[in-house]
Amino acid sequence: AMSEQWDVGRALALSGLFRLLQGAGRACAAPFLTLYLRHLGLPAPLVGVVAGAQHLAAALWAALCSRCPKGRRNRRLLVAGSLLGSAGASLLLTLIPPAGGDAGYRYCNASQQPGDRGATTTVPGPGTSSHSVVSTSAATNAKAVWKETVKTTADVLIASRKPTLTMNWETREPEIPAPYRPPLRGLAKETSSLGSAATNVVDSAEESLYATENNELSLIPTTLPTVGDAYTSRNLSDHWKDAQDVSFEVVQNIFQDREHQIFLMVLGAVVLWELLATSLEWTVDESLYEYLDFVDATDRYGKLWIWSYLGASVGACSIAIFVDQLNCFLSSTITRLAVHFYGYALLVTLSLIVTVFFPVHVPKRTDHVNKTAKALALLWSDGRALLHAVTVFLTGAAGSAVQNFLFWQMEDQGSSELYMGLSVAVGLLAEILLYFFKGKLLRTFSSSKIVAVSLSLLAVQLLCYSFLWTVWSVLLTQILSAFSSGALWWVVNVTVDDIATPGMERSLHAVFQSLCYAGGASLGSFAGGFVVKHFGLAVLYRACCLSLVLWLFLFLIVQSKLPQQKKINYSRLLAADSSDMSASDEENERDWLVKAMKDESFN
Repeated sequence: AMSEQWDVGRALALSGLFRLLQGAGRACAAPFLTLYLRHLGLPAPLVGVVAGAQHLAAALWAALCSRCPKGRRNRRLLVAGSLLGSAGASLLLTLIPPAGGDAGYRYCNASQQPGDRGATTTVPGPGTSSHSVVSTSAATNAKAVWKETVKTTADVLIASRKPTLTMNWETREPEIPAPYRPPLRGLAKETSSLGSAATNVVDSAEESLYATENNELSLIPTTLPTVGDAYTSRNLSDHWKDAQDVSFEVVQNIFQDREHQIFLMVLGAVVLWELLATSLEWTVDESLYEYLDFVDATDRYGKLWIWSYLGASVGACSIAIFVDQLNCFLSSTITRLAVHFYGYALLVTLSLIVTVFFPVHVPKRTDHVNKTAKALALLWSDGRALLHAVTVFLTGAAGSAVQNFLFWQMEDQGSSELYMGLSVAVGLLAEILLYFFKGKLLRTFSSSKIVAVSLSLLAVQLLCYSFLWTVWSVLLTQILSAFSSGALWWVVNVTVDDIATPGMERSLHAVFQSLCYAGGASLGSFAGGFVVKHFGLAVLYRACCLSLVLWLFLFLIVQSKLPQQKKINYSRLLAADSSDMSASDEENERDWLVKAMKDESFN
């Protein structure tokens, strides 16, 4: 029983399988989340808020809830509950209806090429223009969608009394932000020939709107009161009451607006999903590390991340190939992108079987010290570590632009999901391949040079994405992720090992990964959505590129001013091999031992 309990090889094999399934599951859904939100009809600012809240939830949860529950039973219950809960939260996203009835149809139609499978296009016959052919079901759907859109727009405008329009009254089409306006050739021709019925609805909505605007404007005085006007305190209180009523009406309209309702539902589901997934990963990871630490085998822990990357590469490509074979809609309100979350739920459920046999070790000693605060104090006390923390924060903010909106750009270029999945796999596989040269690179180049190269290549990546000319060029650019992401974390890990006191290594890693990187990604997501809406995606990429270049120069200047300190790592000295001792030391020790033995025999 004891040999089975402390079987390190079995524990590592189960951990590798668990990470493989978890990596594949996360890659099925997480990279495609913002694309799914776009198909639900959410604009870029709201998508940025959802992505930022997701990163923020992961950062705060890892920092504040870093202690695992004591007791094997409690840990197993937490792991099982988190697994099932995260699967359920991901499935909740598939039940949320789109904000606009034509959103999924519009983007799915734009991303498909002539001859591809899809519910919205048919193959044209000889002599027929491919842009003028629309299937009968598509025409019916377009009419229904158009009538519903006009009715909803008129109702919202009348209820909210907003003077701004979301309808282009000259073309009779809903306005779409310029950076995300896909080609609507077939749909535009069909909707333009719907007849006078839709036109009459639009005209009546327009007249109602103008009447509403006139009534609204008549309630507000357009000229300032003169000194001689008899304004009493009662009039002022009436105006103040009217202002309060208008404010309450605006807030009420925000919650009654369909787009904001969809946004709030998505936000709640995504935050819940991230909290459960982070809790699961942290608990399993901490249990394994404590197990290996008890049997003095933590040196074998460092390469387990490779299984996660391999699983993510396979999962992203496999789900993309499968989704490309499907029609645009699985049902009247569920797009084919929901399959990404079905895949995640399936793989997470399979990993639940692995956790049944997963070893759990609970240390007897309990440490109630707030390690996060202690790790922050260690970070603040070292200049180089603080410099690397700022670097990680900025790379997280810049990298969020790629994570959130790269697939939007690829979709506008007419990309299939296969290229999207391949872009994820290429970046991860490049990091794995470069890892085998880690030791040689760290011995050859200094830490500051590796950080400088990483920042430079990330800036080059962003610049290339801003001038994206074709879809397959993304695959070439993603190869740079090996250095821009992988090599940077090598330096961070070396820095953590240098400044960490006994027992603080994992807390410092959590601070860098959660608070610094995830915090930067959260801030970048919040700001990125608004930049994309008002200035475009290319401007966001170039702004991030310029920020990284400026920080690179500042990093090199500050790095050169820091004092050169060589810290002694006592844990490494204790673990040093006896082969590191000089020949003279061995000889002296042998002579001393021989002399002592002779003295003993003489006495």
